[in-house]
Amino acid sequence: MEKVIITAVISEDETYASAYASLEECKSLVRTAGGTVMATTIQNRPSPDVSTYFGKGKVTEIKELVEEWGADVVVVNGELSPRQGQSLTTRTDARVIDRTQLILDIFADRARTKEGRIQVELAQLTYLLPRLRGQGHALSRLGGGIGTRGPGETKLETDRRHIQGRMDELKKDLAQIRKHRATIRHQRERQNQPQFTLVGYTNAGKTTLLNALTNEEARAEDLLFATLDPLTRGLRLPSGLSVRVSDTVGFIRGLPTTLIAAFRATLEEVADADVLLHVIDGTSHEAEAEKQTVQQLLSELGATQIPIITVLNKTENLEADSIPAVNVKRPWVYVSAKDHDNIDELLALMEKELIEQMSYYSIHIPASDGGTLHNLRQTTIIQNEVFEEETEMYKLEGYAFSDHPQIGRYKKKDNE
Repeated sequence: MEKVIITAVISEDETYASAYASLEECKSLVRTAGGTVMATTIQNRPSPDVSTYFGKGKVTEIKELVEEWGADVVVVNGELSPRQGQSLTTRTDARVIDRTQLILDIFADRARTKEGRIQVELAQLTYLLPRLRGQGHALSRLGGGIGTRGPGETKLETDRRHIQGRMDELKKDLAQIRKHRATIRHQRERQNQPQFTLVGYTNAGKTTLLNALTNEEARAEDLLFATLDPLTRGLRLPSGLSVRVSDTVGFIRGLPTTLIAAFRATLEEVADADVLLHVIDGTSHEAEAEKQTVQQLLSELGATQIPIITVLNKTENLEADSIPAVNVKRPWVYVSAKDHDNIDELLALMEKELIEQMSYYSIHIPASDGGTLHNLRQTTIIQNEVFEEETEMYKLEGYAFSDHPQIGRYKKKDNE
């Protein structure tokens, strides 16, 4: 494991609690990237120095910490300008990266699908393009490690025109991905299959909840950004309605804008959902701040009008009479995705939330039309089903989306 020194500037408008939580999160990011935190140092100042980010004395202290611990990497818990990054690199014998580059590095290491790798590479190149001066030399001198995964030194040492051309290619590939996803969404809409999407702060337990809901075994780890590539599974609600549930990449404060832009094709799963399941770690002392971070990112994605069910997770670690450290609006539910506690209550709430978007229907279906009957049992919420022997018809009462084709056809027949 590489040895890491974590550094940060705490500005005047930042509270101690917020700064401490951000530093602890940065430590988790380093561990996720495969590093070991040897020391942490902070500096209180109104704002970062425009040239070296830190003051001269702190820069000297950082250099001494690198020498003392034999550190390989210095991680700045903020975003460095190209000038600041170059200045700090020349003043230390370690690789200097910022929080954004650390997150991008983790994404590069964890991307498994072709789509994920394209999105990460585009985000990295977008971030690195204005920082190319001196990068090739630094990477050649220091070799691989945290902050160097992804495009690699060979691409960074080529000219800007080549890199810009590569970025254009990646954008075209993402455009094709978006087109493919749009086709899939259209097919899903024609099948009247509602979409639920899991959103939440990184490591809130979204993938574990997906497994609990669908009885699947998607890989879930106690690490930041354990899920990077999107995952969708089928599910039946208590009424028998067939729906789809998608997992998404976890949000985090200070999520790089380049990453949001590159992952927009994936995050469209969020904007196109019928209902969002906002998963919150109910045991986190920063649950309120994490909730607000998610809400801010949902706003950037244009998803604020989508109904949300708040899922307070990890109740296996809560005392019975404990009060959650977060304010949430209804509808919400406590669950333990790990122990499958209250999953039935969540499923019932999901169905109730869909009914709010549907219209009531009452129709008669001939017993001979088994195909339509089967379809309605899967694509609508049937609350009452009675077979009328004298007419050999099924009377169905329930809820469906207003554009359901079979409902419209049989409603017309009943009215004739």
